[in-house]
Amino acid sequence: MRYAYAITSALLLGGATATLALQPSGAQVAQNEPGAIQAVSPKPGAPMSFADMVARLQPAVVNISTKQTIVQKQQANPFAGTPFGDLFGGMGGAPGAPPVKREGASLGSGFLISPDGYVVTNNHVISPGAQGATVDSITVTLSDKKEYVAKVIGKDQESDLALLKIDAANLPFVKFGDSNGARVGDWVVAIGEPFGLGGTVTAGIVSAINRVTGQGGAYDRFIQTDASINQGNSGGPMFDLNGNVIGVNSQIFSQSGGNIGIGFAIPAAVAKPIIATFMKGGTIERGYIGVQLQPGGTINEDTAAALGIPKNQGELINDVTAGGPAAKAGVRAGDVVTKVNGQPVTVDQSLSYLVSNVKPGQTARLDILRNGKPTTANVVVVPRPSADKLAATLGGDAQGFGGDDSDDGDDSGTTAAPTAGAALGIGVQPLTPAIAQAVGVEPGTQGVVIAVVAQTSDAYGKLKRGDVIMSVNGTPVRTSADVQTAVTTAKSAGRPQVLLQVKRARGPAQFLPVKIK
Repeated sequence: MRYAYAITSALLLGGATATLALQPSGAQVAQNEPGAIQAVSPKPGAPMSFADMVARLQPAVVNISTKQTIVQKQQANPFAGTPFGDLFGGMGGAPGAPPVKREGASLGSGFLISPDGYVVTNNHVISPGAQGATVDSITVTLSDKKEYVAKVIGKDQESDLALLKIDAANLPFVKFGDSNGARVGDWVVAIGEPFGLGGTVTAGIVSAINRVTGQGGAYDRFIQTDASINQGNSGGPMFDLNGNVIGVNSQIFSQSGGNIGIGFAIPAAVAKPIIATFMKGGTIERGYIGVQLQPGGTINEDTAAALGIPKNQGELINDVTAGGPAAKAGVRAGDVVTKVNGQPVTVDQSLSYLVSNVKPGQTARLDILRNGKPTTANVVVVPRPSADKLAATLGGDAQGFGGDDSDDGDDSGTTAAPTAGAALGIGVQPLTPAIAQAVGVEPGTQGVVIAVVAQTSDAYGKLKRGDVIMSVNGTPVRTSADVQTAVTTAKSAGRPQVLLQVKRARGPAQFLPVKIK
């Protein structure tokens, strides 16, 4: 399963399989060729039946399984060399013991899109399922139980799509339809193999279109359905009542791992051009400008109050990659991007989505609010690095905010001025090199360090001793007087909160709204 944490820790990706392949007779056409499937309509006095349509379509759906090798480092036996070593000998290997190899597997679905064996599925269906795992082989099984070794033609982690090829001919296949014509309330049919039970058909309606899950990127747009999609449905097709593939089943929202009526499919409008690129031997490129966004998406009510701007419009730049496209164009941490090439940044149209869909080499015009004043930046978009490279770039000892108020800082004997930051319920002092080392921030970090947080303040629970405040409402601060001045300015402007740029240890700086007392 795959998890989409931006919605919740329970947003899963299931896997789908369907196996019933019948050889068509006569001139070979797509199983869902126009006119091949009669319109679905209920008989008088009877409920609607999808039987005729399913009988025609199900042979084009296949089972996809992988064999994997997982290599794991043995943990040392904590009792080795002690009188209890023999008693607890099974708890780990001896120091320096070689890694342990074991077999793994995965199960999912796909569907044939050509008579010569091209198969569409999800990328995660054919990817390693655990750390240290490698995929040794991929097998495609048809409904007549014939098995074929599959070759990967193309795969893309961002869109979660993959194209396989098997060496066969005269196979039943289906075609992509137009998902842009789908409407909320339309009937849909999903075919797959949930929980390995075998070919299973479920039906439901389109619950939402262009559903944003919060994962970001160019492809955070899904068809939501209440058709039962469970673990094992990934990669299977979603059909409309004309038999057209309008989606590739990929995710479910569930707290138990089972269906609760919230499933997601990659729209055909997204999948079709990507698959076509794979078939031509091409690779997928998407735009990148080198910024990190404030967690939580668009500007929330507290941040909007601190900045004096409308909520749910625009996104806050948390950090800018040094030497990246955005940095070269003058984009700064703390900027609020409200539009990309004239398109507004909203809850349903994120900055990440808009930028990702700008072709590399083209210019993205960003409309920006900086310290409440409008400005623009023209950023030359570059190809987005791979997910692994981005993870390495953004890696480090990131620490979250909003934790406890433990005293893990060190004021080196300096006493914070009692009135500094009093309107925020905090006491601060200048950040010296010695204090910077003590609180664990990078050398060269500038700002003031928090020495105390009042339990009665809004800052309590958001900030703690040892956090470094780098700016207040976009104004750099180096002394307690700077903090006081920035707070006074905000109060004079009628703002009930200020936006602090805060760094904790070696984690990335973040912007936190704090109410003025």
